Amino acid sequence: MTATPPQPNSPSVPGAPGHPARQASFPVRSARGARLAVRDTLALVALPLVAALVLPAAFAGGGTRRWFGGRAESQRAEAQAAKDAAAAAFYELDTAQRDLRISIETIAAVDASPAARRAITDFEALGRRIDEVSHQYIQAVDAHDLDRDDLEASAAAHARTELTKAKDELDNAKRELDRFTDGLGPLLGKAETQLARLAPAVERARQGLLSASNALDAVRGSGLQADDLAARLAALAPELTKLNQGAGQHGVPQTLERAERVAREAEAVRVEAERLPEKAAEIDHRLVSLRTRAQALTTRAGQVEPVLSELRRRFTVACWQDLQGVPDQAGENVRQAELKLKEAQAARDEQRWPDATALLSTVRALLNSTDESVSAAGDRLRQLNAVQKDPQQEIDRTRFAIRDAQRLAMAGRNTPDPRHARPLDDSVARLERAIGTLEGRHPDYWHFLTETEAVRQTVARVVAQIREERGGAH
Repeated sequence: MTATPPQPNSPSVPGAPGHPARQASFPVRSARGARLAVRDTLALVALPLVAALVLPAAFAGGGTRRWFGGRAESQRAEAQAAKDAAAAAFYELDTAQRDLRISIETIAAVDASPAARRAITDFEALGRRIDEVSHQYIQAVDAHDLDRDDLEASAAAHARTELTKAKDELDNAKRELDRFTDGLGPLLGKAETQLARLAPAVERARQGLLSASNALDAVRGSGLQADDLAARLAALAPELTKLNQGAGQHGVPQTLERAERVAREAEAVRVEAERLPEKAAEIDHRLVSLRTRAQALTTRAGQVEPVLSELRRRFTVACWQDLQGVPDQAGENVRQAELKLKEAQAARDEQRWPDATALLSTVRALLNSTDESVSAAGDRLRQLNAVQKDPQQEIDRTRFAIRDAQRLAMAGRNTPDPRHARPLDDSVARLERAIGTLEGRHPDYWHFLTETEAVRQTVARVVAQIREERGGAH
C-alpha cells in the first residue's frame, strides 16, 4: 500500500499556511497555561502526520510488496530511516514554533516597546525561514515514494540524501529558533508579570466600586446627602464597562492602568463616604465654637478704646498712632465673621459640605486677624508700662545677647571675622542710640523697644551664621 505524502499547501499538514493548528489563536491568560494548552492541542494535530510518514514503512509488506534482497533493500531502509528522522525533526520544529508563537502573542498583548516590536518582526522573519525549510522537507517527501516495489538502489540513495539534507535544514532552523527563544527571556518575564497582575487588579477595582457603593448607601440611609460622592462614583461606571470588556479589546497595559485608577478613585469615595457623618459633626462643632469666639471678640473689641485712651494720655503719639484703627477694624471683622457664619450654617443645613468648610475657614481667618489686632493694643500698653518703669532690664537683655555673640565670634580666633564683627559692632552702636532716645521729657519708649528688638534679631542672625559655618567645617 502506497502512502502519498501530504502536499505543501494541504490544510492537513501541521505548519502549512492553511492548517488549523497553525491558524489557531489561543486567548492569553497565563503564559504557562497557554503553552500547556497549545502543546496538548499540537500533539493531537501533529501526531497523525508522523503516523502518515512513519506507519507506511512499518506496515508495508505483509504480501503487498515483493522483497528484493541486496543493496536496493539496504538503501531503501536507510532512506526510510532518513525520512523518519526528518519527520521527527519537522515535528520538533513545529512544536517549538507553536510554543514560541504563544510567547510572542503574550509579549505583543502586553508590551508596545521598541524591543517588543523588534522581537515580533524578528519572529515573523524567522517564521518565513521555517516555512521555507518546511516546504523543502515536504517537497523531499513528495518526490520519493519509498514503498515502490521497483525502487532502485540509486533512487533510494538519492531519496536518503535529500531527506537527510531536509532534516539538517530543519535542525538548523530549530537551533535558530532556540537561540531566538533564549533571547526573549526578559521581554517574556516582563509580560508574564503584567499578566499575573491583571486579574487581581481588575478584581480589586470591582471590589472597590462595590465597597464605595455600599458606603454611599449607608450614608444616605443615615439621612445625609452625598450628591458629589454619588456623581464621582457614577463617573466610574464607563470605566467598569471597559474593565468588563476585557484586556483583549482594550490592551493589557491600558486595562491594568485603568483597573488601578478605578480602585484608587473608588477607595477615595469610600473613605469620604464613611467619614461624612464625622465631618458633619465636626462642622457642627466648629459652627458653635466660632460663634462663641465671635461673641467673645465683640466684647474684647469694645475694650480696645479705653486702652487707647490710656496710651494717648501717657505716651507720645508714636507709641499708639498705628493702633488708632483697631476698634473700627475689629468691629468690621466681627460683623463679617458673623455674616459668614450664617452662610456656613445655611450650607451645612443644605449639606453643601465643601461650601460650609470653606466659609468656616474664612470665619476663622477673620477672627484670628481680629484677635491679633485687639491683643496688640493690650500688649502695647503692658510693654510700655514695663519699659517706662525699668528700661534697664531691656538694655541688659540686649547687651547680654551682643556680648554672647561676640564671645562666640572670638572662640578659637585671635581676631574676629569681619563678616561677624561688623554687624556686631553696628549693633552696639545702634543700642547706644536707642538708649539715647530715652532722655528728655517725653521719651519714645516704643521706638526704643522696636530698636532693641531689631538689634537682638541682627545678633541672632550672626550667631546662626557662625554656627552654620563651623558646623560645615567639621
